[in-house]
Amino acid sequence: VNPASGPLFVEGAMPGDVLKVEILKIELDDHGVMVDAPGEGVTGAAVSSESTKILPVENKTVKFNEKLSFPICPMIGVIGTAAKGEGIDTGTPGAHGGNMDCTRIGEGAALYLPVNAEGALLAMGDLHARMGDGEVEVCGVEIAGKVTVKLTVLKNCKLPTPFLVNNELAMAIHSAETVDEACVGATMAMHGFLTGELGMNEHEAGMLLSVTGNLCICQVVDPEKTVRMEIPLSVTKAYGYEFE
Repeated sequence: VNPASGPLFVEGAMPGDVLKVEILKIELDDHGVMVDAPGEGVTGAAVSSESTKILPVENKTVKFNEKLSFPICPMIGVIGTAAKGEGIDTGTPGAHGGNMDCTRIGEGAALYLPVNAEGALLAMGDLHARMGDGEVEVCGVEIAGKVTVKLTVLKNCKLPTPFLVNNELAMAIHSAETVDEACVGATMAMHGFLTGELGMNEHEAGMLLSVTGNLCICQVVDPEKTVRMEIPLSVTKAYGYEFE
């Protein structure tokens, strides 16, 4: 359902390692596409027929219609390593990453993924020129493009994965059958990071997440729903923590 390029075999990556994927550049085609259809996504209940829309991309802007244009915000919808156990389709997110549809997975971000098989077997695709959190209509501005990444194999890395860092935020990402379960998973993953890596006690870690943590929905339209818990990098810097 979501074409993905790969898998890439990463030399030296072994089960138990963490693969750091630095997203250096995302280059986009000159047009994107959207579609809606009955029964697809949240808004599928409101339509009675299928519709496809071509959206021109020009001067770093997506033209939605004659009245509306929006700045591009390039992101990778599908990015993951091989899952544990049996294979998994590219339309489904999980502990391996996959179809997380997280709007923060863009240029300048570093994504930390688990290595479950020799070589990690990294694949990615499902690029978007722009998408809102939730991806409620089952698609963003789907677009062809090219992604440049830098890969680093980390040994003995204790980060909960998938984990995402950009120049402002640290984010724990979790996918589960329901949004409620995904919310709990993302929150507890970040709580574990605060106690395990920053050395905060369990009480302050929970309080901190209620004070400055933001729980955000990535997508609600895939077989598993995806949520992220964000904290500002100022928190990690205050504790002298440096990401590998």
